[in-house]
Amino acid sequence: MARPIQHQGQSALRSEDLLAYYRQVSTAMLTVVDVETTGSLPDRGARVIEVSVLQASLAEGIQHQETHLINPGVRVPKMITRVTGITQDLVNQGAFPESVWPDCLSRLEQGTLTAHNLEFDYGFLQAEYRQLDHPYVRPAMERFCTVLLSRLLLADLPSRSLPNLVVHFGFDVGRSHRAEADTKACWLLAELLLKQIQAEPDASLLQRFGQQWIRLAEAAAILGCSQSIAQQALAARGIDSRFSKRKNHPLYRRQDVETVARDRSGQQLSIL
Repeated sequence: MARPIQHQGQSALRSEDLLAYYRQVSTAMLTVVDVETTGSLPDRGARVIEVSVLQASLAEGIQHQETHLINPGVRVPKMITRVTGITQDLVNQGAFPESVWPDCLSRLEQGTLTAHNLEFDYGFLQAEYRQLDHPYVRPAMERFCTVLLSRLLLADLPSRSLPNLVVHFGFDVGRSHRAEADTKACWLLAELLLKQIQAEPDASLLQRFGQQWIRLAEAAAILGCSQSIAQQALAARGIDSRFSKRKNHPLYRRQDVETVARDRSGQQLSIL
């Protein structure tokens, strides 16, 4: 039986558990969401100024989409306007949060909540509903991040940012960094990748999953030890690594880490 999925740190799960989860997601209705915000940290006062909610499934395609400009009564930084094109005047014409979020709630509680970098959007949804004294929590098995699946199936692309994936796949969605366009792009990406999950045999998918580059913390979780011991164990086996571009942290191929994990498990069993 597959272990329960924890959305955060999902890359620390074994490939077989991930495959079982994604096969389940591929049959579900997806509730795809994208928010545009005044900043990156809701706990420091950043607010949502635009939201789009799209519902779709592989079986039936897009069934619903709605998009709202929202006026939370805060200033829109010039940097946000440069990136999104959303001006203070546009926001001033938007609906108040008290009218938008209650209307969106029933849809946001349906299906599998989906976004590209879901942790960001989900955090803002929770913060906005807290403003209305309404808790918003989705079970881990009903949350799906297309960034994480992209890392598994598109491991060697130079970038898996949504704008770059739009260009790479030629998605016709309009301007990036607007909620409606980004929600459509996320759906098209999810559709493309989940169709591969449905169509390919287990062995082929597990081989592709194995090409993912994972961080030392995730490797340590798979190996069931501290990061320092994991690094020593991988080095002792001559496992190649590379360094992340942003933070210069070591990265390892998933298949190499899981091979070492299986060997370590076998050694422990033989001792018993």
